[in-house]
Amino acid sequence: MTLEASADGAVAIRVQPRSPCDAVAGERQGAILIRLKAPPVDGEANGSLLKFVARKLGVRQRDVTLVRGQTSRTKWIQVAGMAAEQARQGLLS
Repeated sequence: MTLEASADGAVAIRVQPRSPCDAVAGERQGAILIRLKAPPVDGEANGSLLKFVARKLGVRQRDVTLVRGQTSRTKWIQVAGMAAEQARQGLLS
């Protein structure tokens, strides 16, 4: 299994909290690097990540699920109705 996509169709995301703006900043070691303004406190960064991904991919926030990495900077997300590779390409475009 690589970081890009897991067997369960999840996408690897590397989060950098407390950044000046919310943005995709490319890739780092196979994971998509996303910078978020939110601090990594009380799940704020996780909530901000789900909102950002939903907005970037044009889906509802409830369609984006954090499946692993709730307390880690490397997180795995799934998007309902979207293949992992399709989600990766949408985030990187």
